[in-house]
Amino acid sequence: MPKYDTLVTLVKPDSYEVENHFYPKVLNANLHPMVRTFMTMSHERIARRYCHLHPTIQYEDVITLLKSKNSLFRWGGADLFQTTDDEGRRQTVVIETNSSPSGQKSMPLLSDSEPHAGYERLMQGSFIPLLNRRSLPQGDLAVLYDKNPMETTGYAATLADLTGKKVYHVPFFVDDPKPPARFTSKGVLEIKYEGKWHPIRAALKYVTQRPWTRIPPLTKTFIFNPVVCCLAGGRNKMMASKAYDLQNAQFDESRLQIQAPETIWDVQHEDIPLWVNRMGGIACIKNPYSNAGQGVWTVTSPKELETFMQIEQRYDRFIVQSLIGNRHWSSKSRHGFYYHVGTMPDRHNNIFVFDIRFMVGSGPEGFFPVSMYARRARKPLVEHIDAETSSWDILGTNLSVRLEDGGWKTESNRLMLMDQKDFNKIGFSIDGLIEAYIQTVLSVKAIDTMSKRFITQKKKFRRKFFRRMNPDPAFVNEICKY
Repeated sequence: MPKYDTLVTLVKPDSYEVENHFYPKVLNANLHPMVRTFMTMSHERIARRYCHLHPTIQYEDVITLLKSKNSLFRWGGADLFQTTDDEGRRQTVVIETNSSPSGQKSMPLLSDSEPHAGYERLMQGSFIPLLNRRSLPQGDLAVLYDKNPMETTGYAATLADLTGKKVYHVPFFVDDPKPPARFTSKGVLEIKYEGKWHPIRAALKYVTQRPWTRIPPLTKTFIFNPVVCCLAGGRNKMMASKAYDLQNAQFDESRLQIQAPETIWDVQHEDIPLWVNRMGGIACIKNPYSNAGQGVWTVTSPKELETFMQIEQRYDRFIVQSLIGNRHWSSKSRHGFYYHVGTMPDRHNNIFVFDIRFMVGSGPEGFFPVSMYARRARKPLVEHIDAETSSWDILGTNLSVRLEDGGWKTESNRLMLMDQKDFNKIGFSIDGLIEAYIQTVLSVKAIDTMSKRFITQKKKFRRKFFRRMNPDPAFVNEICKY
């Protein structure tokens, strides 16, 4: 078992220090004027511009979407690719949606007079309005985490400042034999601090590694976001793809559609080569329940497929997606071929694959943007790729790297900020930000809708129905009960 710091700390009001919760390069960065303009745009302005760019979509449908209130999935982040096709048509594609997204520490401050930045924007706009519900148990506030203490301590300190109450900062690792957090038979979260167990009224959850193994899908304590959202797509790529398809069918008349790679669901391990061959021998294989760039394999040659097939796997089912690469090596999907737009050429004329992480919140006034950043791949995009080249080095953008001892490191040199230096490198505009925002809102809305399908009228988790929708016994058996 890795050696983690499992000490619960108590965060008190007036303990927030801005330099502790942002990368140093972010504190010295100036937010790009286009990003600043976008962050201050109203629902109406965003909807009007989006409809101007998409004449077949009605303003009323867009404004209804932006002002809608999610019931469960109130905080999400989407990873997005910018693509083009043979006709030069640009498209923003949703790769995955995350129910515990990072991003705050990578976003330059909107204003020097608001040092809490996106931490306060999310807490004030989405979390705090729900703290006065009568159904919540008596108790304190907490932040649960299993990585990213720079941001989780930022949330804890901001929450303490906004409420004037102490906040427990609680490590909750997947392989900790004696975790300092537990749930009672009634679904109340308890935290062990200084030898005593303390009930928790509400908690922000930044638990990324298989959270369903130790947090029930639904709890009496308000969990932001509840694990049912992770199961319904926030940490389950297979269910997310199903959620996208169901919502696209529901929204077909409005033409508000989530753009995503073609995805084959519920693929057994031995059948994966068949689907890879169907896509022209080029595809992306994913363990549906992993995150942080883990459990994703890009296949551009028989050698990479063979390497994947020899890896011992934890779960029984996978998804196979069309791979977005370069013009000469992308998957053949039912929608045709899509290619990465990539960054602007650098001084060596190299173009790099990048993605955008867009974080949003949902509150009483509807959706609102919280933060964003970009990440580029390790190596530049090439015209042709051979069997000896690692396609992941060219296509993989996630900054998190899992260490042999189970810990994490971050390759922050590949981080691209929304500042005056980096923003121009990705070739974005306000219109690009609007497209990314709408796609993120649509994906978060789809997963919220799917989450509600797994809850009965008596507020119980529909375990049998979930098993039918996600027929992977190894995964379903991990889901925590209380």
